[in-house]
This record gives sequence, C-alpha cells and structure tokens, in this order.
Amino acid sequence: MKITLNRWPGGKTHALTMSYDDGVKFDVRLSKLFDAHGIRGTFHLNSNYAMDGSNDWHLNADEVRDLAARHELSLHMHTHPFPTQMPLAHVADEVAENRRILEPLAGYPLRGMSYPYGDFNDGVVDLLRALNVEYSRTTRATGKFDVPGDFLRWDPTCHHNGLNGVSINELWDKFISDRYSFAKPRLFYLWGHSFEFDRQDNWNVIESFCELAGGRGDVWYATNIEIVDYLNAMRALKFSADNTMVQNVSPIDVFISVDGEPVCVRANAITHLEGKA
Repeated sequence: MKITLNRWPGGKTHALTMSYDDGVKFDVRLSKLFDAHGIRGTFHLNSNYAMDGSNDWHLNADEVRDLAARHELSLHMHTHPFPTQMPLAHVADEVAENRRILEPLAGYPLRGMSYPYGDFNDGVVDLLRALNVEYSRTTRATGKFDVPGDFLRWDPTCHHNGLNGVSINELWDKFISDRYSFAKPRLFYLWGHSFEFDRQDNWNVIESFCELAGGRGDVWYATNIEIVDYLNAMRALKFSADNTMVQNVSPIDVFISVDGEPVCVRANAITHLEGKA
C-alpha cells in the first residue's frame, strides 16, 4: 500500500492562493474580480490611516469589514516599516497595534502577515513566532509550486507581473500540466499590490488570469490561512506502524492518496485504509 500526502480538500491535486498588500481602494475591485471567478484571497493591511472615509487612497472601515467577510484579512504592520531597521520591541508594538485596530473590524483574530517591503531576518522571524503569528509572506518569488517548510518564510510563486519574462498565465499552464504534481501537494501562490494595476494600466493581466485559473474542478481556491490550517492538519496525521490506520486529530477533513486514489481521512477520527484504493 503506497500512501502519499499530496491531496487538497475534496481530493484535488492543485491549489491557488492570492495575496495582496497595503489595503488600498483598488482592493475592492480586485476582491470582486476574485469573487466572480470563485477565487479566494488574503489582503494584508496597514492601519495607520484614517478609516472614516476622509482618506481616498486606503479602505474605509466599512470596506475593511466587507473585505474581511469575503476573504482573509491579515497583518502588514501598523506603519509599513522596514522591520529589520528598528528594535525588535518596536516590531512587536507595530504588530500589536496592527492587530488592535484591524481585529475589531475583521471580527476574528488576524493570524498571518506579509513582510512590509519583503524585509525580514531571523530575529524578526523568531519574534513573530513568539507573538503567535502563524505565517508571513516574503517577496522572494520562486517560480515554483511547492508548499512552504516554514510558514514564516513563505516564498510566493510569483508577482502578478510574472517572473523572468514568463507571464502568470504561462506559469499557470505549467502548473496545471505538470504531471509531477502527484508526488506532493502543488500550490500556486500569487502576490502583488492592487494599485499596481491602476498605475500600470494593466487590469487586463489579472482579469485574464482569473478567467483562466478560476472555476476549475481540480483546483482548491483558498486563503493563506486556509492553506496553513490544512497543511498543519495533514502534517499532524498519525499512522499505524503497518500504515493500515490513520488518525486525524484535527477538526479538518484531510485527503491523502492510497495507491494513487484519493481517500478522505475524517476530522477527529480514525480511518482504516485497507481496501480504500
């Protein structure tokens, strides 16, 4: 019996997550585009600006609430500083203030972050871990489709402008057609800033991508924290010595492959694998 930890919810073989920074007005248009194609996004917000409607660049309080209800709201530090250029105590203050302002609007704890300017070091990572921040995205595009080993050093696949002359649509086609996908979970992680579409007059780039990537039956569309929760549940599975039983100690159903076929390991239950393939 060959067991492989390579499936997303529903037994799907591929997953897509989106990640956009700064909490600007253009997030409204972008999030509605995601909604139209069944795509899930995470929006990382700063919080040192007026949310009473007087600010015509950033989201107001009602827009933040609406965004948080439809997608994931996440941290981006209070003032968008360079984290490595300030005392760690100030980094902790920035994270705490970001949470203090945004969490009442979101209506849930904010568990993840993206690094302002992509700036971090080991000290910042260790601090975030101590503060119970569960993930943080870098800006180091890899062009790969791997899941992260360390969620606090989460490198995306690419920026929405593509990578090394390869467009996001071309990368997506490679992602979907890659037959190596059965060896491990495959993840396409796209990041950027929504204001770039307006500044560069290229909304067609993300519109085309969403039309291409959205609405597929073989892709799980998830927020950043949904990816984290699912992978943590998968990594916590407990197998018997002979691999005929598996216990899922999490509240999330997890799918695995048994001899190449998808098998659901139910939440908070023991699943017997004989005859499942």
